[in-house]
Amino acid sequence: MARLEPVSTTTTPRVRPALLDLGPVAQLRAGRLGRRLPQLLVGLLLYGASLAMMVRGALGLAPWDVLHSGFIRHVPMTIGQAVVLLSFVVLLLWIPLREKPGIGTVANAVLVGLAADATLAVLAEPDSVVLRVGLLVGGLALNGLATALYIGSQLGRGPRDGLMTGLARRTGLSLRLVRTALEVTVVVIGLLLGGALGLGTVVYALAIGPLAQLMLPWCTVEVSPRVSAPGGDQR
Repeated sequence: MARLEPVSTTTTPRVRPALLDLGPVAQLRAGRLGRRLPQLLVGLLLYGASLAMMVRGALGLAPWDVLHSGFIRHVPMTIGQAVVLLSFVVLLLWIPLREKPGIGTVANAVLVGLAADATLAVLAEPDSVVLRVGLLVGGLALNGLATALYIGSQLGRGPRDGLMTGLARRTGLSLRLVRTALEVTVVVIGLLLGGALGLGTVVYALAIGPLAQLMLPWCTVEVSPRVSAPGGDQR
């Protein structure tokens, strides 16, 4: 009779893919572009759609969108166009911080605003408070998923994310402190310009971090950056 070997009941814990700090060239050389590029595109389009949902919910916007909504009160443009314009303004602030944009950075600056305007063109503001709350909650959940998708594609930070990480690196302050300071600043400027602040702004500020953190492990694509030559720069 053959001897039966004991069967192990333990399983090896699954290691979650890590987010890597890659420069533009390394991002492209890291592989799996057939998965990462569509994921980036979907994430950015959904991000713009989630912004539009919160606008139509009319219960308060995300901090940066308070600024955008205030800005368009003084210039003849849509909120999506304001998102695009101010994204490139923020990218100018990357220069002294020596942040390097990736494909996802430029795509973020353009596509989020276009997607927001396209969604606003087909989505009307509801009269019912219940439906408006639904748009707020749905927009917030979609924003969390969209954030996880575009960050998880590992093709570069968005303009505002890069400003946050660049300031944190240069000042030595924590990411949380820098993010809070930035968001308070843009909300104050937005309010001074007449932007839309409401309960949704507070809910967004409290919930978006945990939501994105929850979904990010599901959306992070594992990549294999090539090792640069000695003394080379992988960024």
